Amino acid sequence: MNEVVNAPLKGIRVLEIARILAGPWAGQLLADLGADVIKLESPDGDDTRGWGPPFIDNPDGTRDAAYFHSANRGKKSVVLNLADENDKAKALELAGTADIVIENFKVGGLAKYGLDYASLSVKHPGLIYCSITGFGQDGPDAARPGYDFIIQGLSGVMDLTGDAEGEPQKMGVAFADVFTGLYAVIGIQAALRHRDQTGRGQHIDMALLDSMLGVLANQNLNYLASGESPVRLGNRHPNISPYEVVPTSDGWFILAVGNNGQFQRFCEVVGLPDLTADNRYCDNETRLEHRDELSALIATKTKGWQRDTLLDALKAASVPVGPINSVAQAFAEPQILHRGLQLLLTRYSDGAEIPSVANPIRFSESGMVRDQPSPRLGEHQPEWD
Repeated sequence: MNEVVNAPLKGIRVLEIARILAGPWAGQLLADLGADVIKLESPDGDDTRGWGPPFIDNPDGTRDAAYFHSANRGKKSVVLNLADENDKAKALELAGTADIVIENFKVGGLAKYGLDYASLSVKHPGLIYCSITGFGQDGPDAARPGYDFIIQGLSGVMDLTGDAEGEPQKMGVAFADVFTGLYAVIGIQAALRHRDQTGRGQHIDMALLDSMLGVLANQNLNYLASGESPVRLGNRHPNISPYEVVPTSDGWFILAVGNNGQFQRFCEVVGLPDLTADNRYCDNETRLEHRDELSALIATKTKGWQRDTLLDALKAASVPVGPINSVAQAFAEPQILHRGLQLLLTRYSDGAEIPSVANPIRFSESGMVRDQPSPRLGEHQPEWD
């Protein structure tokens, strides 16, 4: 492996006893930051190895789903059956060498193996132990299994997503899992700082439901400040107008006006210069009040333009606009190409070439580890047998 000398978490070891997405997402980010992440898998492997198609073939004839590769870059894979006494002993040995344990078993599920925080922290008081569950370690729903889809519904985000007249929609990515993984890493890094100061580790209790509610951001405060529950607005913004999808003669584009100056420049480009002097549209508050009429006026003008021609004119006028890309089109965007976000990683052990996406964090001084893809099941077994 090409060692990154100045990786921020170089020298930190993580034992990941987690599968699917939230826990592995946290482990992958820690690996990107330079931690040595050992992924403990059952003999069947992480469930997501089979969550395809699409699959990526291994040179030995096995294959793993693209889903698995999305969340397990840069890790080592060790296979242990915790129901086997010898394997349980190896797991305990691994935990004893770790700075951090990440697990997403049901509440109390690892206690029978002695791999819970209460048991491990007796011998390893500096251990940072992050538990990820759907509902947290306590409360009336603590024992419930947590699924991203269900969490999106419970948290309120689905009631805010989709057309106002249509059914509620989940987001197109399992963001409850992803956000929880990100919050977990923030908590882990803070716990590392705490350990530097005190010598003591601690237990971190991460819940998908807590995280998903937390990222409702302005919609949370819209409700708490007004007492009125926000509603679905399709592609419109609850607090800004015009901030929506707009039609043209050959497609749609995103208009994201954030202040009066942008609105004035937009109106000048599309041929509605008088709107900025109209009391119904002179500031954001009045534009919100008369949003439906404003949207209709805008559409009458923009439908006379070709999309790309109008986008170019509006970008030249410093109006925030953009296309609605497919994932394939997003990867072809010149800015994304310039930033080098698409990777092709070669696995040292067997030469397999596996696509990946670069971690978006960029440091001016520290390095990121970005040279190893996800491991084969049990690839690093000889290191621990």
